[in-house]
Amino acid sequence: SSQCRTTEPHMIQDILTLIALWMLRAYLVYFSLCFVVSFVSVYQEYKIWKPSSLPSLSVYGMVKVYLFNVLWTTSSLIISTLLAPSYLIYGYVDQVYERQIAIVIMRLFVGPVVIKNPEKLPPKNPGSPAPVYICNHASQIDVAAVYAINRDFKWIAKSSVKLLPGVGQIMTLSNHVFIDRKTGKNKGSVRQLYAKSNAAVQSGCPMFFFPQGTRRMAERLPFKDGALNVAMHNKSTLVPMSLEIPLDAWNQWYPLTTTNPSPITITVHDPIPVTGEEDKDELRKKCYDTIFSVLPDHRQGDKKKE
Repeated sequence: SSQCRTTEPHMIQDILTLIALWMLRAYLVYFSLCFVVSFVSVYQEYKIWKPSSLPSLSVYGMVKVYLFNVLWTTSSLIISTLLAPSYLIYGYVDQVYERQIAIVIMRLFVGPVVIKNPEKLPPKNPGSPAPVYICNHASQIDVAAVYAINRDFKWIAKSSVKLLPGVGQIMTLSNHVFIDRKTGKNKGSVRQLYAKSNAAVQSGCPMFFFPQGTRRMAERLPFKDGALNVAMHNKSTLVPMSLEIPLDAWNQWYPLTTTNPSPITITVHDPIPVTGEEDKDELRKKCYDTIFSVLPDHRQGDKKKE
């Protein structure tokens, strides 16, 4: 019996070691997915720049897109792993980590982000109800660039983003709002979107919307209602912003040259007070016209007349 008692601890240690090894292997396999999904991001960005009114991505540009995404996903996954215990204890992780990752990768692969009219931004602690930021959506660059406004906010993202290595985890830790896009027209899904967005705004945390929903450089897609509904329901101030991406953003030889790169420009417009009594179509048009008023028109042919 004494021999059995001395054997049991070794068995437990062996089992724990085996579990730890399998967990490590699973983590490394998941980590390796960062290098795979980045190829998908390259293809998505390639399609955005494919229209004849835009310069197509060069081979060098595609390499930059790939490395941009690899560094974003791997660094986000590592930071998320380190912050997981804090999330389990407090249920929330400060957004400063994801913001710093975005700022660093922008500086490394794309260039500086210039904020015009920063004085029009709401204070860092805006109170309740918090404002609703809205911005045009052209490229994956947008998602990283807007962190340069140095404000906390929550995104609306489709649920499948949770599965993306790194990005999904760090967004989960920061309690961003996820929705099932396939059932987006389902009343339950819509209620959940607005319930989470309203709760965030009422708690003093701004929401950030790309009201076009889909990235396009050569099109000006109409604005959807989500941001307007949240602003009108909570009587939140709308903060329209225009994000301009230079046409050589990916293809310029930065960072392999000493020449200063063309900056990404974010223009902050006058905040729009919302009382909840506005005509939604008029409010949508005002936001749309304001945002595109300072942006170059990259639409093709007859689409510029629309």
